[in-house]
Amino acid sequence: MTGAPSFSYPDYSPAPANEALLIANVGVARENARSALMGEGWRVPPGFRLGEEVTVPPSAQLVWLELDGTVDGNAVRHLARLNHDAGSGRYAAVVAATSPWIDLVAAQVTSPSVQLLIDPSPVERITSIALASAAVQVGGVQETSPERTEVRLKQLSDEVNRIASALARLSNTPVSLDTARPVQPGEGPAVSAETVRSIIRARRLRDQFIPGDLFADPAWDILLDLLQAEIIQHRVPVSSLCIASAVPATTALRWIRTMTDRDLLMRREDPHDARRVFIELAPPTSLALRRYFDKVGPQTVI
Repeated sequence: MTGAPSFSYPDYSPAPANEALLIANVGVARENARSALMGEGWRVPPGFRLGEEVTVPPSAQLVWLELDGTVDGNAVRHLARLNHDAGSGRYAAVVAATSPWIDLVAAQVTSPSVQLLIDPSPVERITSIALASAAVQVGGVQETSPERTEVRLKQLSDEVNRIASALARLSNTPVSLDTARPVQPGEGPAVSAETVRSIIRARRLRDQFIPGDLFADPAWDILLDLLQAEIIQHRVPVSSLCIASAVPATTALRWIRTMTDRDLLMRREDPHDARRVFIELAPPTSLALRRYFDKVGPQTVI
């Protein structure tokens, strides 16, 4: 006689919620971040204030750093830690900041595994949470690597590659990045600052008559602004470059990061303020741009 058959029943109990650690001072931005996370099903235990010592529990799969109000140097250690831990795959990380924080954030965060949001809208917050959730669902935050980030930004990278290839074709002689340095006077065809300035002026004037999003080309706007700055020997901080790109700061930071990774641009530390970096054209990019303008001639290029 056989025993009674055994049955297994599906488990309908809710799956455990992902856990996010929130670091932020009390304020509207903190509540916006908490509401967005909880609205997307994340568990958000009591977090930390900006100046407090933070211990990230092993259960935390996402660390969200919210920066608003007056720029506070206490954020430096948090940013450095997120840059390291997210880059090594320990957890996903999001830094949401207001515009005054751009330079400090850009100076400290270099890992593409950290999502950067500037003056984020509710939609941008939810999008970042969705990306973090996807990383967890496909096997843990270890999947949130530079390679996966590169895939998510493939369209952006392809466009940058297109520009890089075009610039390379205009360059007659290869220049090694091992000798990275500012372009010296008389090196490459001469381009006047007024020529570049007139192009920038024409592009911004066009936006007053035709919707700017139809012609959004932040990579070109960034290159033009840096070439003008190089000619007049002016240093450009990240915050100024974001404005020159004519796109939202979050988008501009992604372009700057990707163009730097592609060796089109260079980061240079501010010797007087470790919380800020300047962005410059890489020498091959500068020479290619100068040759481009030399071939185009005096007519205005928009």
